[in-house]
Amino acid sequence: MKLYAAPLNFRTIAEECSVPTDFSQEVLDEAQAAQDRYVTQRRDARDIPLVTIDPKGSMDLDQAVCIEARNGGYRVFYAIADVAAFVEPGSALEDETFRRGQTIYLPDEPARLHPPQLSEDKASLLADVDRPAVLWTIDLDSAGEVEDFTVERALVRSRARLDYEGVHEDLAAGRLHSSIALLPQVGKLRQASSLHREAINLRLPSQSVEEFEEDGQHRYELVIEPRYEVMDYNSEISLLTGMCAGQLMESKGIGLLRTLPAATREAEEEFRSEVEELGFALGEGSITEFLQGLDADSPRGMAAMREAQRLLRGAGYVWLQDDEAEVHAGIGGYYAHVTAPLRRLADRFATEVCLALANEQEVPEWVSARAGDLVETMSSTSRLASQVDKACLNLTEATVLAPWVGSNFEAIVVQGGAKREKARLFVTQPPVFAEAVGNPETGGQVTVSLVKADVQTREVLFAWPAD
Repeated sequence: MKLYAAPLNFRTIAEECSVPTDFSQEVLDEAQAAQDRYVTQRRDARDIPLVTIDPKGSMDLDQAVCIEARNGGYRVFYAIADVAAFVEPGSALEDETFRRGQTIYLPDEPARLHPPQLSEDKASLLADVDRPAVLWTIDLDSAGEVEDFTVERALVRSRARLDYEGVHEDLAAGRLHSSIALLPQVGKLRQASSLHREAINLRLPSQSVEEFEEDGQHRYELVIEPRYEVMDYNSEISLLTGMCAGQLMESKGIGLLRTLPAATREAEEEFRSEVEELGFALGEGSITEFLQGLDADSPRGMAAMREAQRLLRGAGYVWLQDDEAEVHAGIGGYYAHVTAPLRRLADRFATEVCLALANEQEVPEWVSARAGDLVETMSSTSRLASQVDKACLNLTEATVLAPWVGSNFEAIVVQGGAKREKARLFVTQPPVFAEAVGNPETGGQVTVSLVKADVQTREVLFAWPAD
């Protein structure tokens, strides 16, 4: 059955969670008037044939990439939107970004960190126009390990705005754009590197709310977005850059690190037990290797990958000087957010630290002066983003399923209810993670009845065995 929701209003969730969706006229005026503050400090790098790879239709383009062969190894050029060039310290625009912290993704319209004049125009790395950027040049050896890197301000010009679906098709047809022809090769080498570091890199299936038009009306349905290999390869370039940034900060004892504690022994044992009950032969093998080889598009693989999230809890930020350096367990080393400044406040400040350290300069006072505010803002807005995402998904699930109360659905039992009041399920169609009254065995494929889908409370509940 094809299930979808009638028009939904996610503005109520924005209001409920106090998510700012509009910009003041003062902030809009500042964004419109903003000019490159570092225009005289830039290397002319417009000869590098960079391209962007993003979801189809995206206009807020943070990163552009080009990979070349080099002396038996590789050279990765990674240009990042230079948002700091347009945000004056102490301005109303800067204050607004501290109020927002990051882009909050509502299904109908994102509540963006920056006004559209910046996020979708002058700061975005759009194709065929000159743009200020922060350019990382990373030299890798034949195994994909870092030999050296530099970071500097530059003027760049993207050659093409590519999307994941198109690049996936090009990869399958053997016609990748020349700027990313080596991306699969480098991506695979970096994936192998993560095995050596025992990094836990989740390829989470994205359960999302998709808008479409039918009979002149906007409707929404629950979908599992395809996870293309090129997404993982592209992600490896971002992770590589963040690791370079984190190592640079740790070596100098100053900067903003993204941190994540290692999974507890109890969490690892519970995960091993759950995936074996789902039908996987993990035993005492490497969790990292298991997750890399997992087919996350299959229902059971999807459930196992979702459960792996429980291994990675307690992510945060620390400002070195105030706190000791901490590693990111999901990365297997020191790590910093520097590759998405249009969407995340932390990246703008962490990038400024890297620029200063790489060029043996003092970290700008406007950066260090707001370090405490920055950590607090990122912590609070990360919680808010998670809260909003869950509320939007719950609303859509309840609305989609409401007409089908009493109907039966096929599901995989992620965790049985023997030691819990309710079992946890993955319903395969529509794709919903939910609870069920009853005690089915973990790993079983069962038929359950939908007994509750309350739009007002956004609650969904199934029962086993099915009526």
